[in-house]
Amino acid sequence: MLGKKGDWVKIHNIVLESSERAPQVPEDTSKVPLEMWVKGFLMGDGKIGDKVEIETITGRYVKGKLVELEPTFDHSFGKNIPELLQIGKQVKGILFGGDC
Repeated sequence: MLGKKGDWVKIHNIVLESSERAPQVPEDTSKVPLEMWVKGFLMGDGKIGDKVEIETITGRYVKGKLVELEPTFDHSFGKNIPELLQIGKQVKGILFGGDC
């Protein structure tokens, strides 16, 4: 897929190879590279796998391998916990003296 200048994208970089990691990091951490993913606007056309430059929302310019076009947030805060819903109501009752 081809991304056009100005498209919202995600890039990837290897910041440090595993051999370059600091000696004080935990052993399991030192076995893998330090990676970075950044989202921003394409500064020029490019396709997945190309090295491109982006401008982030904060105005930084970063180069990396284009990995995703129009990335979305796919994380969550987990499944609903019914007990927490009741706790919220109880706290409001304690703080404000009744139903709010």
